[in-house]
Parts: sequence; structure tokens; C-alpha cells
Amino acid sequence: MHPTDRASLERDCAVQYVRAGGPGGQHRNKRETGIRLTHRPSGLVVRATERRERSQNLELAFERMARKLEGANHIEEPRRPTRATRASRRRRLEAKRRLGERKAGRRWKPELE
Repeated sequence: MHPTDRASLERDCAVQYVRAGGPGGQHRNKRETGIRLTHRPSGLVVRATERRERSQNLELAFERMARKLEGANHIEEPRRPTRATRASRRRRLEAKRRLGERKAGRRWKPELE
């Protein structure tokens, strides 16, 4: 279980500034405005390179890391196997019988002479 509050993320994540190519012009292409966050305890990595400003990318990266950690922290509750009730089995078989009768009514029957 990893905490996802901002203070814990800032303490547990390594921040790397990377050059982010793409649209945004010279400002974006010359400076290292992209962010790569590595969560040291879990090894999860996120990137944020879509904004021209480093501060905006940093905020996005921390939000993404929090969402990713919440997903990793989620424990799937095991499914308890159950059986179909007698009434549901009866309804299912009745529906199959009705559908079969409907399809049988569509079949071609030769004329009896």
C-alpha cells in the first residue's frame, strides 16, 4: 500500500527533467520542460510532456502518479462462487424454449398434397 497524498509523492518520487519535443516551438524544444517521475518504492514511472511550462507538467505528472498508485493499491475482492437459483434456471430454459419454437415456425414445410 503506497500513500498517494502530494507530500508523500514528493518524498518518494525521483523527478527528472527531460527534453520534450513536439508542438510548442523553440521554447519547448530547447528547454527541458518535460517531467519523468519515478516512484522509488514501487518502480512506477509516469511522464508529462504535453505542456510548454515545467510547472504545469510537474502538476500533471504528480496527478498521474497518484492515479497510477491508486490503481496499483486497489485489491480486487475475490468473487464468491454462487449457483443459479431454481427460478432463474427455469426462466432461462423457458426463454430458450420460446425462442426455439419461434425459429421452428420460420422453417419451410413442404405442402402436403
